[in-house]
Amino acid sequence: MTTRHFLTLLDFSPEELRQIITRASELRRMQHEGVLYQPFVGRTLGMIFEKSSTRTRVSFEAGMAQFGGHGIFLSPRDTQLGRGEPIEDSARVISSMVDIVMIRTFDHAMVETFAKYSRVPVINALTDAHHPCQLLADMQTYFELRGDIAGKVVTWVGDGNNMCASFIHAAHQFGFELRVSAPYGFEPNLDLIKEYAHCVTLVEDINEAVKGSHLIATDVWASMGQENEQNTRARRFSQYMVTRSLLDKADPDVLFMHCLPAHRGEEISYDLLDDPRAVVWHEAENRLHAQKALMEFLLKDKIHFA
Repeated sequence: MTTRHFLTLLDFSPEELRQIITRASELRRMQHEGVLYQPFVGRTLGMIFEKSSTRTRVSFEAGMAQFGGHGIFLSPRDTQLGRGEPIEDSARVISSMVDIVMIRTFDHAMVETFAKYSRVPVINALTDAHHPCQLLADMQTYFELRGDIAGKVVTWVGDGNNMCASFIHAAHQFGFELRVSAPYGFEPNLDLIKEYAHCVTLVEDINEAVKGSHLIATDVWASMGQENEQNTRARRFSQYMVTRSLLDKADPDVLFMHCLPAHRGEEISYDLLDDPRAVVWHEAENRLHAQKALMEFLLKDKIHFA
């Protein structure tokens, strides 16, 4: 059987994605009820981090522990990956010793190459191009709090970055309308916009972009690796702060999401996360449950379901 990987949301069908987030909600309920469910006893997750993280590491490592498995943290300082060993060689070796691999790195080509030479499933836990695991958690959160997102309006505010790219894929896979409001010069890849023109539009005016929106999401102005651009970006993005008054222009049932960490006083107002429409803590917890459901799905032919 061909090994399945999760490098972007396009690697799964819309039906499979919905199956995963439905299962994620079940796993969330089980966790909150104290149900012991350990289908991964004897299984190991290799966690390759070239980019540091809080939520990604804690959610994957805790998820494996809760499932009865074990996660191994691998950083460039601790492995030959940081000393020039070819990705192909590392993939062959690491995948011969673990059951599944997650990678958080800069270059998307790195995870593609690793997956090509891996004998076990590979999960993209973030690259500079895509962040599909976050979108699983975001979609799970919306479904839990508002129901099906198909036919709804979602507005992305700010940098056309990896999160924005994954929101574009999500619009196609989950059937919602996405408006992207970004400063000139910071729009998402225009080829991506053209390819998904059936569900994505650019709306430069943030006030117009949020009108009638059911979900508004944003990210930091300068992502990891862009710190030297902070001052320039602060000037260019100054009109793209999400505030309570901006949410007031959206649908009455609007939700606000942020993948975190958030910079209060920059991409969001200081008081926004205290607004009941902001569901970032629910969203952040769902990284744990969505990724458990994802790993369960990828290893479904190798585990025992209790």
